[in-house]
Amino acid sequence: MCGKGFSQSRNLAKHRRTHTRTEPFKCDICGKGFTRPENLDSHYRGHTGDEPFKCDICGKGFSRTGNLINHERTHTGEKPFKCHVCGKSYAQRGNLVTHSRTHTGHKPFKCDVCGKGFSQNGHLVYHLRTHTGDKPYHCEICGKSFSRSGYLVVHHRSHTGDRPFSCEICGKGFSQRTNLFKHAHTHRRDKLPAKILG
Repeated sequence: MCGKGFSQSRNLAKHRRTHTRTEPFKCDICGKGFTRPENLDSHYRGHTGDEPFKCDICGKGFSRTGNLINHERTHTGEKPFKCHVCGKSYAQRGNLVTHSRTHTGHKPFKCDVCGKGFSQNGHLVYHLRTHTGDKPYHCEICGKSFSRSGYLVVHHRSHTGDRPFSCEICGKGFSQRTNLFKHAHTHRRDKLPAKILG
């Protein structure tokens, strides 16, 4: 299929399953299938809560070695996955894959309702709520519902008065970053000559 070579036949058999997507190793608890037994073992730990892989720096536990490796990069700042187009670096391969779609325009996640494509699965999940009207995030203070957790966070500031985004020029605070950006343009307008402003 791809011409890749292996020194052992069992490794070739494992590799072939990545092409055929056969998943002979099934979880007894939820029925999910896996191409490799070690992946099934890691999956089981998600059910049992077993976290044998510990971070030497902060002690946090993980069910998979890969998750521990990704976590350790939050301490070291290491970003080994680099975009060959723009040079931006990432700590996780998946983030690089997602980023690369900004260059290619590839949108593999399609809406079954309207056909619209998205570069990230999470964006598709949010979009589907526009069709279903699903608003799973609820304000504990007033009961208002939102389709995204970020919308709820911003809404909550209307109750608390929190304004975490401050203007570096005049110090005025804003509850949303977009409002700070709009405000910043007023300072730029102040510096423009009157004849340009009309």
